[in-house]
Amino acid sequence: MKLGILCETAENEPRVALVPDVIKQICALGIECVVETNAGNRAGCSDQSYIDAGATISPNVLAEADIIVKVNCPDEQQIAAMKSGAIVIAPINGWKNTKEVELLNSRGIKTFALELIPRISRAQNMDILSSMACVAGYKAVLIAANTSAKFFPMMMTAAGTVAPSKVLVIGAGVAGLQAIATARRLGAIVEAFDVRPAVKEEVQSLGAKFIDIDLGETDTQTAGGYAKELSADARQRQQNALAKHIAMADAVISTAAIPGKAAPRIITPAMVESMKSGSVIVDLAAETGGNCELTRAGEVQNINGVTIIGPINLAAQLPVHASAMFSKNVLNFLKLFVKKEGFVLHFDDEILVATCVAGR
Repeated sequence: MKLGILCETAENEPRVALVPDVIKQICALGIECVVETNAGNRAGCSDQSYIDAGATISPNVLAEADIIVKVNCPDEQQIAAMKSGAIVIAPINGWKNTKEVELLNSRGIKTFALELIPRISRAQNMDILSSMACVAGYKAVLIAANTSAKFFPMMMTAAGTVAPSKVLVIGAGVAGLQAIATARRLGAIVEAFDVRPAVKEEVQSLGAKFIDIDLGETDTQTAGGYAKELSADARQRQQNALAKHIAMADAVISTAAIPGKAAPRIITPAMVESMKSGSVIVDLAAETGGNCELTRAGEVQNINGVTIIGPINLAAQLPVHASAMFSKNVLNFLKLFVKKEGFVLHFDDEILVATCVAGR
């Protein structure tokens, strides 16, 4: 059985699905690995480093590989070139890649969507969403600090003392918590809000102040730990309470998301107008509509002195570590069904059942 790694064809995608250190571990499991020429170059992984790890380099991976691992959903041309009955492991995002899923199904290609890894304890080390959110949360704060018109830390200078910046983080999932930790390391004063009261202790443990808001409802979290969509009344209460905190913030890092749905709109144009000139909003929900009503995905805007940034695929801006983290997630997923006798897919495993979206 051969496992194949492709060059990513998506625009502005420098990550690679598996790095040489992980390839070495996969080869030790008895799997032959074949890597497309120059697949890892932009993630700091040369062809020679893959060869040294035990892989072979080939320009024709799709025709050779029994299992394909990708950072993004394969395109229609790639799917057409795969072996019938092959296995694909990748973030599929079937809600938007419907044609690709139909084609994978029609060709009998067993397809496992990594973004559907269930939130259970034994699947934590396979959770690509958490890994990439960690990268994005860190990078978002660096972008904010670089864009802001102010220092983040307090400065004691010959010209006097400079007060630290105030950072507001909206959403305290993995990205939000990493944003809090990074902003605190840079010396900012940090506040955070999340609709899930259960995350309050995590926020406080990182040195941030948790903003308590009476939303008028308590059922704000799914069984899997994700935030639920709020009622209209709860949304209004949230906006009313957050308005004064947004007005005082020098930087807002917005990470609120609802799985499978458009991002909740939290920051109104009036809130943006209330912010100080020189402040910045980094909206990590840009790809799903944005938490700020004025966000435009992939664009940087300046509105009355406030910079609004809607980054796309932020994890790709740190391709070395993002690729390494993604690789470890994939390795742990592979261990579910890689046995001495080859690939043994047990569909009584809840993780495999939850992630298989085609070819079963």
